[in-house]
Parts: sequence; structure tokens; C-alpha cells
Amino acid sequence: MLRPTFDTADIVRVHLPALLCAQPLTTEQAEVLKAITLCRTAALGGHTNHCVECGLCEDSSYNSCRNRHCPKCQALTQERWIEGRARAILPIPHFHVVFTLPKEFRPLARDHPRQIYDALFRCTSATLLEMGRSRLGITLGITMVLHTWTRELLFHPHVHVLVSGGGLVPGGEEFKLTREKFLLHQRPMGELFRKKMLDALRGMWEEGLFQMTEGAFGYLIARLAGQDWNIYLKEAFHTPALVLAYIGRYTHRVGISNSRILDVKPDHVTFRSKDGRTVTLHPVVFLQRFVQHILPEGFKKIRHAGLYASPKALAQAKALVGEAPLDKPAAQPSWQEALLALTGRDVRRCQACGGELHHTVLLPERIGSNRRPRSPTTGGPP
Repeated sequence: MLRPTFDTADIVRVHLPALLCAQPLTTEQAEVLKAITLCRTAALGGHTNHCVECGLCEDSSYNSCRNRHCPKCQALTQERWIEGRARAILPIPHFHVVFTLPKEFRPLARDHPRQIYDALFRCTSATLLEMGRSRLGITLGITMVLHTWTRELLFHPHVHVLVSGGGLVPGGEEFKLTREKFLLHQRPMGELFRKKMLDALRGMWEEGLFQMTEGAFGYLIARLAGQDWNIYLKEAFHTPALVLAYIGRYTHRVGISNSRILDVKPDHVTFRSKDGRTVTLHPVVFLQRFVQHILPEGFKKIRHAGLYASPKALAQAKALVGEAPLDKPAAQPSWQEALLALTGRDVRRCQACGGELHHTVLLPERIGSNRRPRSPTTGGPP
């Protein structure tokens, strides 16, 4: 696999001082940018490889930061997530649904991301579970993934949802499939989602979370209540392999991948958007757009509800649709094995003769003070 020509880390290193002059950063944003600049550098340590057969000494390989917002650190994590879900997902068609917050929510989400995103998850799952029970008479299986960006890196909070095309009837003694090309009507789904989000918004305002007068808040609620909250619903995927291949593209994606960056100059960054279009921004504006998608520390961006949140109910469902209850998960492959499956390169073998490689560990360089920086990647992939 060819490495991208340009790297977000280089943009951060050069333009971080200008970014700090343009706007203050949250603690999480500052820590993420620092991790990105240190990723795969001597600061985090690494190793060199010496072939025991031909004596070839490869260049030093440095450890990854493993930060979930780093453009270089998500491929292996994503593959392992897909592998884990393959053992749990029901072998039936699944629907892809997208719940999007109206633009009026964006200022609130910037100021209170944890509360707004939590409400988005709660109301999304509650809408689907309630309609599944009232309209279909079943409990659905739901997996949700939060995204906050567009392809132009603009702020656009929404949740991608994978919904099982069937579920358990009350009592759990029967499994009922939905129609092949239909899950639920979108308009009633949007109306119920709107009601639940507005109720959640009122609760947050009553708790004093928002610094808004009663009149200003009432105006906001009136605007939101008068809109149609459209829900995007795609036709079902028929096999688990197709389901996981599709949703896997969303699970560990960050706002921008290095492969999308086409050109970097002192006064601009150009990257691919969609449908063959490109976007050109000043580097500081590029970083401003990037950091607004950094999530609060510890916030879970992938969540499950219904059957997929209950091992017992999921085991019942799998037994009814023809599979045995969930077994003990198989041992995950090492990062070397996962990297081999992903890239075709075995980092344990010499690229010249195929001989076994011997690793020499490189200690991290000290940064600033005499205290060695804590590396989250000890034993991790280069």
C-alpha cells in the first residue's frame, strides 16, 4: 500500500501557532493535535528490524499514537471491530438509517457536545425501538455510529444506524422478519424523533444548561417544531458480509483521511470532497474545521440498542433464526496478523529474502522536561 503524499500531522506542526492565535482550544482538542504530531515519530519509541538470514537492516519504524481522531491510526481498529461484529450480527437483512439534527442544533452541539450527542443517541434508539414495537410488534437490533462532519469538513451532527430487518416478538418465543424492502414509514419516524429531541432539549434548558432567555428558547423550540425532520432510509442489505462491509466504512472514520489531501502549500490545503469536487482552504481554516469534530474525552461514538445491547436476547434471536447461541469470542489475531490481512505485508518477515526479522526496541526521545512521555502504543504496530 502506498503511503499518502501529504499528512495532516505536517499541517498541524506548521500551523498550530497560528491556530492558537485564531481560537482557543479545548483540552481534548489540544491533546489530539499533540498526539497527531507525535504519531509514528521517535517521541513514541519504535523498533528497527534486522533479518537473521541476509542481515538486511530496515529503517526505523515508530509506534502509532492510537488516538481515535488520528488519520493514520484507525485501519486496524476498524478491521478488528468488523471481525468482532461478524460474530454477533444476525444473519438477516439489515437497513441503513440516518438521523440528522437540524442546523439550529449546531451552536448547542458545539458548546455542549456531550449532552447533545447523548440526547441524539437516546432519541434515535428510542424512536426505532418504540416504532418497532408499536408498528411491527418486535424488538429490533440497533447499532449506531456518530458522525459530525460533511465531506467538506463542515459541522453536521448525524447518526448512521444499522437496523435489523426483524426482531423478537414479546416474550422472546418467536422471531419475525420485516418486509424485504420496507422497515418503517419515514415521516412518522421523523415526527417521533422530533418530539423526543425537543423533549430532551426542554429538559436540558430547565436544568440550566443553556444560557438562553425563556423567549429565546421558546423561539428556538417553535422553529424546530415547525420543521419536517427527514429521516434517510436505504433499502436493506441482504447478507451480513454486505452489512459489515458497508457500516464498517463509518465506524472508525475520522473527519479527513490523509489520502484525500491533494495539495499542501503555506497558504492553502486542497482535499477531495465528493462527486469529483475539491475544497481549498487556508491551513488554519482547515485545522479549525478539523478540531470541531474532536469528541469529548471518553465519549462512546459507537453504541448498541435493542437486541444488540442484550447478549441474552441476541442469543435467543440467533437460536430462532437458525444459529446457535453466542459462543465465547475467538481470540483476536495479533496486530501483525491483522496488518498482514489488511495490507498483504508480513512485518515479521524480511521483504528481501523472507527470513525472520529480529526487533531492536528504540526508546522514546525525551521531550521538553526530563520526564519521558507516556506512550499508549507499547507493543503496538509501527
